[in-house]
Amino acid sequence: MTGEQVLVTGGSGYLGAHCLIRLLDEGYRVRTTVRSLDRVPKVKAMLRRGGVENPDRVTFAAADLTSDEGWKEAMSGCELVLHVASPFPAAMPANEDDLIVPARDGALRVLRAARDAGVHRVVLTSSFAAIGYGHAPTDTPYDESSWTDLSSPGVTAYAKSKTLAERAAWEFIDREGNGLELSVVNPTGILGPALGTDYGTSVALIVLLLSGAMPVLPRVTAGVVDVRDIADLHLRAMTSAAAPGERFLGTAGLMTLQEMAMTLKQALGEPARRVSTRTIPDWLVRAASHFDASARQALPMIGRPHRSTSEKAQRLLGWKPRAAQEAVAATGESVLQLGLATRRN
Repeated sequence: MTGEQVLVTGGSGYLGAHCLIRLLDEGYRVRTTVRSLDRVPKVKAMLRRGGVENPDRVTFAAADLTSDEGWKEAMSGCELVLHVASPFPAAMPANEDDLIVPARDGALRVLRAARDAGVHRVVLTSSFAAIGYGHAPTDTPYDESSWTDLSSPGVTAYAKSKTLAERAAWEFIDREGNGLELSVVNPTGILGPALGTDYGTSVALIVLLLSGAMPVLPRVTAGVVDVRDIADLHLRAMTSAAAPGERFLGTAGLMTLQEMAMTLKQALGEPARRVSTRTIPDWLVRAASHFDASARQALPMIGRPHRSTSEKAQRLLGWKPRAAQEAVAATGESVLQLGLATRRN
């Protein structure tokens, strides 16, 4: 058991809630920020679904990434911070600054408040999106030494927001950190058990598959990792003496959409009857991209697997992720239990 108090930003989110559960399991005193205290009952319900018998062990503070208000109070008495909160929309905004500004300025706001409160270490949730985009095709797996090339055409607003926020965080530590330690976690697509209707964008893909809303699948390959393992990676980055000043890429491996669909059918049986495993030719996706927004989003990923490695996290932190297929199956099971996979016409 530990007496240290940890602040988790964005506890009402998919990853944030799993981080809360893991911290409680390890005996930490836990506080979390929410944009509004109206979200408290929702967070407690998510914690109960995740196996927490007494969610009242978590205390709450109202704080928003776009405002200084509330952050001093949220940080008070905390030795460690997991900065998980960050915007991740289902659709790209018309103005990319709507994503970039709150992600970058929010990260700096959290770091300043942590420094001023005497916090020992912050673990920042970044993304593989800050590592593996804007580059020429390669068979060499991406690792933590790579940064997304923002000058490359086609880099999304989300990738820009994660890259700029993480770079700004490292620059802050170098120039103004005053001894504050920083570690960064860069996950690929996060799947695993959903705890409520506020689930990650990657989980939304499993919802679409199970509801039959994707009768044909583009030839897209994505990195997959279980949310429980990414929560574990955050705790390891929070506690290991090897973690300060380091990035940790978290992935369990690559899967195509067809492989995800087949995994759901094999793991779930009859409840996955609406899942299609048929693929759509690349040329048809390219043609559809001229008038369909979802096809345009898939286009950069067609036939271009972004291979990556979590060797560093495994070597330095002893991290061992479960298989990607297990993450997909667990996602599907939770989606069915929550009744989220309704038929879509």
